[in-house]
Amino acid sequence: MLALSATELAEMAGVSKATAARFFRSLGYSDFNEVRTQAREERNRTQPYHFARSAADRGTLGPIAAHLELELTSLTRTFEELNSTRMTAAAKLIAEARQVWVLGVGLEEGLARYARLLLARLRHGVMLLNDGSGSWAEALAMTGPRDVLILLTLDPRPKILKPILAYLHTTRVNIITATDQTYVGRAERFSQVVLPCHVTSLGLGPSHTSMASVTRLLAVAYAEYVGDAALKRMDIVADIHEELDDVD
Repeated sequence: MLALSATELAEMAGVSKATAARFFRSLGYSDFNEVRTQAREERNRTQPYHFARSAADRGTLGPIAAHLELELTSLTRTFEELNSTRMTAAAKLIAEARQVWVLGVGLEEGLARYARLLLARLRHGVMLLNDGSGSWAEALAMTGPRDVLILLTLDPRPKILKPILAYLHTTRVNIITATDQTYVGRAERFSQVVLPCHVTSLGLGPSHTSMASVTRLLAVAYAEYVGDAALKRMDIVADIHEELDDVD
């Protein structure tokens, strides 16, 4: 129903558009758009994207087609919920930040390194809060007002995350959180911007496909927001690579 117009739905039901409209009004809706909006909200309220393998499939990760379908569903629903206002707000925070910190713990640590590299090509002062050394206190001591933390987090969340966020609240660091739907409510309590990601589970824990795509989109949104400044930074990085002769 989400992909159909009111006219198409009426044609499928074999009735006129006016009859379909009267039917929706009899159910208490003002029009078909209100029905579709509620259906989308109901669908997005939870994340029913778990691929359960049967005993016969236990030796594999499941059919490729099923894997692709789940990933596409997660991506589609993620970008349906994102809007330019939210992305612009995140880009503005990054543009005005003194320093940008990126945090991912556990499986999200690799994604945090990816995000840091993307943004470091576009602006100065982009660092990992978690460098793998366990020196949390030293890293947190370097944060301050007008800094931005980009938090990438999915279940299961480490216990250390809660005291880290509590400390960052005292230092007035602005937080942009990319997370799954189950954590959005909590993330909104401590974040200036939340980027919800629909997440697929394929028996090996959550897939990071949607979060990786949102991370890249955040970098693109920042580059568009600052314009020439990002292009100049990219030119500087490219010139240094050429001088170092470290890439083919």
